[in-house]
Amino acid sequence: METKEKVTALYSSAVTGEGQSPSLKLETSIPEDEPKINDDFEDDYINDYFRKMNNPDYLHTVSLTELYDTVYQPRAQVIDGLLCSGAYLFAGAPKVGKSFFMAQLGYHVSGGIPLWEYPVHRGTVLYLALEDDYARLQKRLSRMFGMDSIDNFYFATHAKNVSEGLDGQLMKFVSEHPDTRLIIIDTLQKVREVGGEKYSYASDYEIVTKLKQFADHHNVCVMLVHHTRKQSADDSFDTISGTNGLLGAADGAFIMQKEKRTENKAILEIVGRDQQDQKLHLLFDRDRCLWQLTDKETQLWKEPSDPILEAVARLVTDVAPSWSGSATELIDGLDRMDIQPNVLTRKLNVGADRLWNEYGIRYESSRTHAGRTIKLTLDNSHA
Repeated sequence: METKEKVTALYSSAVTGEGQSPSLKLETSIPEDEPKINDDFEDDYINDYFRKMNNPDYLHTVSLTELYDTVYQPRAQVIDGLLCSGAYLFAGAPKVGKSFFMAQLGYHVSGGIPLWEYPVHRGTVLYLALEDDYARLQKRLSRMFGMDSIDNFYFATHAKNVSEGLDGQLMKFVSEHPDTRLIIIDTLQKVREVGGEKYSYASDYEIVTKLKQFADHHNVCVMLVHHTRKQSADDSFDTISGTNGLLGAADGAFIMQKEKRTENKAILEIVGRDQQDQKLHLLFDRDRCLWQLTDKETQLWKEPSDPILEAVARLVTDVAPSWSGSATELIDGLDRMDIQPNVLTRKLNVGADRLWNEYGIRYESSRTHAGRTIKLTLDNSHA
């Protein structure tokens, strides 16, 4: 039986890799049979922690037990099977059709409109069209989507660069639009610092890391439009302009390529940490300036069903949209499923993202003097 109190893991920068991103962390979850801990013990634990932090040789670590007993906030899905929160590169040759695709992406996300066969989660979109002006955007979007407008699709043609306060501008926008799901920066070069080691691995890694930290903190997707170089490569992702530091710091990348610039066919290759690698064949509709999916070489792998999560989804419905209690009480509510309370809690910790993304159920676990309480809430606003 565990007797050591579990506390929320502290966070630090993504550059060092220590801790976790603030947006990816919630309460820890303690096994049901853990004894009550008095306040003096908590104070001693906190004081001991800060004494360790003041040691210049301190290395923050998390045990496997603490890892399982922690609830991490799910990454927000933007497009199921295609895009989620984090920092992504979207690269292609100049004039290949990247900006048309970005406008199409922003329109679908802001309207919650399925993109091809992929379900889309609706949210506010900010498009920094830094190589355009508003008149050009007006003509392009009206040609693509007609006169149907969407109130939560925002544009800007000027912004500060990363060293001058871009993060402050983005933070203010997100605070005014808390449902922001996607931020498009077109192009990355427009927000890079002026001067310095322009093309070093360190500078490439640093700029994407800064934008990734913002994306992780606010649980949004930041899409960075970038160029590919002219030289060919066996791996198409090696054609991204700059060093490997860009892709190394990003959560994923999209590469759009044409065999000939004049043709209307393109291949979109996708790699990422949180979604399956894919290769999509696209066709550009020249009349409407929209990209259409014609074929894909990779069929998405579907995660096997989980009986426990399915049972929880049957318990929390529109009729009974919330549930709160201990793990033992939850087991009773699941028709006395044959599972130990602490194992159930850990399985829910691990499956919190699936509960949210597949069933729209928010899972929380909090400690009180009476013990550990589980809370399940159905959120009908989850698209």
